[in-house]
Amino acid sequence: MFTYNFKYELKSLLRSKWLLLLSLTLLIVVLFAGYNGKEKVEKRVSGLERVTSEVKEKDNAMLKILDSFEKGIKTNQNPRTLPSAPMNVAYGYPRVAAIPAKALTFIATGQSDLFTHFVKPSVYGDSFSMDYTELANPVQLLFGTFDLAFVIIYILPLIIIAFSYNIFSEEKEYGSLKLLASQPISIYQWLLQKTALRFFWLTLITLVVIVITLLFFGFEFGSNFSSFIQLISLVVAYILFWFAVVLLVNILVNNSAKNAVSLLAIWVFVILIIPAVVGQMANVFYPIPSRTKMISEVRELKEELSKKQDKILDNFLRDHPEYATKNGTKNYSFWHKYTASQDLIEEELKPLIDSYETQLQKQQEWVKLWQYSSPAIIMQQSFNNLAHTSTAHYQEYRSQVAVFSKEWRNFFKPLLYSNKDFTTSMYKELPSFKYEAPKSNSVILKVVILLVFSLIFLSIGRQIFNKKIGKGSVIV
Repeated sequence: MFTYNFKYELKSLLRSKWLLLLSLTLLIVVLFAGYNGKEKVEKRVSGLERVTSEVKEKDNAMLKILDSFEKGIKTNQNPRTLPSAPMNVAYGYPRVAAIPAKALTFIATGQSDLFTHFVKPSVYGDSFSMDYTELANPVQLLFGTFDLAFVIIYILPLIIIAFSYNIFSEEKEYGSLKLLASQPISIYQWLLQKTALRFFWLTLITLVVIVITLLFFGFEFGSNFSSFIQLISLVVAYILFWFAVVLLVNILVNNSAKNAVSLLAIWVFVILIIPAVVGQMANVFYPIPSRTKMISEVRELKEELSKKQDKILDNFLRDHPEYATKNGTKNYSFWHKYTASQDLIEEELKPLIDSYETQLQKQQEWVKLWQYSSPAIIMQQSFNNLAHTSTAHYQEYRSQVAVFSKEWRNFFKPLLYSNKDFTTSMYKELPSFKYEAPKSNSVILKVVILLVFSLIFLSIGRQIFNKKIGKGSVIV
């Protein structure tokens, strides 16, 4: 029976041009989504390369000036901006702290349209931990980004619905189901095989199109084979879930027009309503403190502390006697007062920043907890993790930059208070930033959850089918 079904379904699909139409549609849509994502990644990479090149050129010029200064050769450099002064280097020659793009970054935009990908933490200005600026176009945030994740999560289920919404009801409406029922075969096995064959062809077409897209945009399978396997595992499990839903609706409703409406309603519920409710409930239960209020409090605190810089410096030197001069005759500059006040500002602002971070962390934990309520959330979270564009990745990046910013300031602080010059030999000792991605959860659990969903729907469909067979309502 399986061989007959395979040949019949293949001939039927070829005659109706469904396979050709599906292949062309998926190829065009996926290639366009890949191109859109790759273009964003290339723009990001080129911007980082440009900034890194500028920093290297500036460093080379600085080293030439330092070398001339140490050899006693006069230069045209303004004495006030000489790199021999440690704070001039700390302020004027910052390092680039970047979160690099990965091989699969182009498949999911994730949070990359909300956060910057590189910064240059300086000794002067706000700490990066206080920076909550969203670098994004609000119109783009409203409509989202057309990437591969969007195609798989949103569009592919619609294609599955269009491909198979009448897989069973069509036979009943054409009258061929009565003929099948008169044969010594299991109607459920026949229906299951028919659904499995369509699942096979659509999955094969989808995977081939994805592989073509990855090859077209230079994906290296050898060094990223694990990520590739995780990607296709998620896609196959997601396609299986939607075919299980289609099969259940075909058995339960068994009317082509009603099948289509029911499946579209399920698509809206699973893809749009559940994720929206989960996100909204996160905001209700764990509201993030007002950003406007936080900025206002930061400004008020800075203004208050700026009036007390002399007293702050005295307290700082009392706590750090190694930075104070023995005879107390040293004239302290703006930088001495500023660096002393920065630690106090960060200490005073820590409760406010922590309240923001805590609420944000609780929101993320809430989404993680309820992600299994919708396959769409599971897929989006998984794609973001594979692309390294998840909220967790950018939060970790921001935390690491905040630590590096303090490390950069602390490197120059002893030179400032001991009145030492910055030399060429110290250049190699400058702190450098290297982003370390957080450990991502394996997709195995998420694939298993999707498979469990599919098995549940298949089991429910089997039970409903057996009850209808007993009543004779399946065929009539």
